Amino acid sequence: MKTIRDINLNNKKVIIRCDFNVPIKDGKIVDDTRIIGAIPTIKYALDNNAKVILMSHLGRVKEEADLTKNNLEPVAKRLSELLGKEVKFVNATRGEVLENAINSMQDKDIILMQNTRYEDLNGKKESSNDPELGAYWASLGDVYINDAFGTIHRAHASNVGIPTNLQGNSAFGFLIEKELNALSVLENPPRPFVVVLGGAKVADKIGVIENLVTKADKILIGGGMAFTFLKAEGFNIGKSLLDAENLEFCKTILSKYKDKIVLPVDIAVTNEYSNDEPYRQKDITDIAEDEMGLDIGNKTLNIFENNLKDAKIVIWNGPLGVYEFEKYKVNTDSLLQFLVDNDIKTILGGGDIVAAAGVANLKDKVYHASTGGGATLEYLEGKKLPGIEAIK
Repeated sequence: MKTIRDINLNNKKVIIRCDFNVPIKDGKIVDDTRIIGAIPTIKYALDNNAKVILMSHLGRVKEEADLTKNNLEPVAKRLSELLGKEVKFVNATRGEVLENAINSMQDKDIILMQNTRYEDLNGKKESSNDPELGAYWASLGDVYINDAFGTIHRAHASNVGIPTNLQGNSAFGFLIEKELNALSVLENPPRPFVVVLGGAKVADKIGVIENLVTKADKILIGGGMAFTFLKAEGFNIGKSLLDAENLEFCKTILSKYKDKIVLPVDIAVTNEYSNDEPYRQKDITDIAEDEMGLDIGNKTLNIFENNLKDAKIVIWNGPLGVYEFEKYKVNTDSLLQFLVDNDIKTILGGGDIVAAAGVANLKDKVYHASTGGGATLEYLEGKKLPGIEAIK
């Protein structure tokens, strides 16, 4: 893997594609985790006398109103605080103002240019990897470093177009290096290798299941997606979430890999999708027509723990219950705590489960919490990721 260490940065204009897609409310950053994640790569470039040009997207830009709410200027201010030096914000994605700002840079200066997705307003030039835009952005720098793991599954001008035009002078930053090193352990995992899958729909995890079911020793299934598997087994699931289009997929997987798939044996059920309605725990054989399941039950938690206690490595994607409701986050938190307490090497596969671990103050206690959402899922599906391929 070619990293920023492998390129001479001295006196060079270095474009670093970061992931500053952070939540901003009323002009204030709510969570700066992704900004902090980019600091090591930025500091390395500064320490090696680079002129640093930072790029990132923020949100989606479909209409004029999106420009104001997805302005990257607050990120420049926060970066200045974290780095202890000025990060000059340039409110442009192309043109004379941006070019003049870059051409007047001294070594160890930093510029953050405006949201790359401002270029989506007229023709989706960023998101469609417009060749002209990629070539133009590449012309602004000498070196390209991709450190935005969360977008490597997308073929955009800022993460595929630029390195395509800077072949030989492109590499990965430390964040992507850390992600790929952590996830690469799954290519030849130590045994037992156990997968935990939650979240809402089977459709979101089909590729992951197909890729990992042949590699894993066990796949433990919770969350809303468990009910489609239970339905495929012939159980009544009442008003629980059903992904009817993928019922046949579940039947096929269960028939081929019944010894590997572990499903819930009891469920926390209620009559309304709410945190206020009382719930009870029922065996999966006893769910009534007017009931819906919103979490796994205690017996299932014990079964999951028994399957995990000897695991050498665990990959987990998606909560086991409706995590936004206090009542139905309990077993997700309990299983996270079990993995931490038993020092089981655990990779949290991005998205909601990482957010859940953060709320439970357990994110920093697992082996690796991936910063990717869709990127991590597609990696787990075994897909080739455009942002990686463009540099490899």
